[in-house]
Amino acid sequence: MGFYIQTPRNTDKANELAQLHGAEVQDGPLAFAEVPEDKALICVVTNGAFEAAALCYCEAEQVAFNDVGDPRPRT
Repeated sequence: MGFYIQTPRNTDKANELAQLHGAEVQDGPLAFAEVPEDKALICVVTNGAFEAAALCYCEAEQVAFNDVGDPRPRT
């Protein structure tokens, strides 16, 4: 897996990306093909005490981050 994004805090990364960089938080998962060419798809996975925010740079990366067998919350 690829490119992880650091934010000032270890939690609430989706909101931090929105506040600091104008990211748009989605209500649910998007198909990779739905992402406009001038936007990037970032998946934030909650890992208990911290969150991981990662750039989904291709459809395979997006599928991996949205694994339905993984119960961790995602934004």
